[in-house]
Amino acid sequence: MKNSIIHFFKGIDWLLLIACLLTSAFGSICVYSAKYSTANGGIPRDALVMVIAVAIGLVAAIFISLFDYDILCKLWFIWAAAGVGLMLLVMSPLGVAPPNRPDSQVWLDFGFLYFQPSELVKVFFIITFSTHLNLVKNEVNKPLNVLLLGIHALIPTLLVMKSGDDGSAAVFICIALVMIFIAGLNWKYIAAGIVLVLAAIPLLWFKFFSDYQKQRFLVIFNPDEYPDVAYQQNRGLTAISNGGFLGQGFTKGLYTQGGSVPVNESDMIFTVVCEEFGLLGALVAIGLICFITIHIIRTGKKSADWAATLMCYGLGAMIGAQTIINLAMCLRVGPVIGITLPFFSAGGSATLCLYVGLGLAFGAYRTNYDQKPKNFRLNNVNTPFRV
Repeated sequence: MKNSIIHFFKGIDWLLLIACLLTSAFGSICVYSAKYSTANGGIPRDALVMVIAVAIGLVAAIFISLFDYDILCKLWFIWAAAGVGLMLLVMSPLGVAPPNRPDSQVWLDFGFLYFQPSELVKVFFIITFSTHLNLVKNEVNKPLNVLLLGIHALIPTLLVMKSGDDGSAAVFICIALVMIFIAGLNWKYIAAGIVLVLAAIPLLWFKFFSDYQKQRFLVIFNPDEYPDVAYQQNRGLTAISNGGFLGQGFTKGLYTQGGSVPVNESDMIFTVVCEEFGLLGALVAIGLICFITIHIIRTGKKSADWAATLMCYGLGAMIGAQTIINLAMCLRVGPVIGITLPFFSAGGSATLCLYVGLGLAFGAYRTNYDQKPKNFRLNNVNTPFRV
């Protein structure tokens, strides 16, 4: 019994665990500050929900890490069905749109809580797509396999787009591209895919994008022409510049505490980091996320299980893509498409599902630990090299 407990704790990736908890603590502090001025002296609900989500998510991550990857892959049909079912459910009467995003029906209203299914579907997709790639392995470049992989990636992407969550759709595409590239997709298919994407842009622009969606892109180049659309990003940039190098101090940000930046506890949380903790705090935040992402990828590279390797790359792609898109939003070099900053943005479902996904990385580390070779010595073996 004692040896089992020791083995359990030794199999935990403590470096990743500590890095995630430190980053989440920093994020919780920023969410606390973002809602401090409206909390009437109490603990802001968003900050409390985030802490609870981290605690529950961490337990879930450790639990998931105990499962063998073969079991996760063999149950692919459950994750696939659950993912499709959740996205269809969000488009039912149970689905609701956030107050600040009336064009996006992305939440499920259960009465006592709101849940964003696309966050969990990302994790399901990483598992099913890893299973798919693991099955085709060396035959990944066969035309039929490429076609089926493309359809596999498009199903959740299109369902998420249908719900109005363009940001999550972009993340699904990034996850699929990274995973299929790591799996060894031939460059000719990658080139063909780029051509198809470029050819589809005019179709999306003229046939599918609403005027408001178009303005969110156009405002990047001409913010003065669309002042209402540019307002959130303009105020965010003002808050960021007000932070200087060391920041204005915790709960001391003029624009953060004045509520000048809309949704600064979630989509625009980076503006809080910059204004109250300055450029130094921003570099620490980005550095922590980069460390976590690189560490997950390195864990995947060391894994002897190909499915585990692919899952770690998929998880790293998810965290990396969301970070880049969110920072681009806050710095007005990208459109506002409702993507949260991992570990920092408020949102119980996003935080919980992020830690559920981290369970895959913890599982890969545990698998590597269990398969670590033991020291041994060969006796009585005669070879020409033995003296």
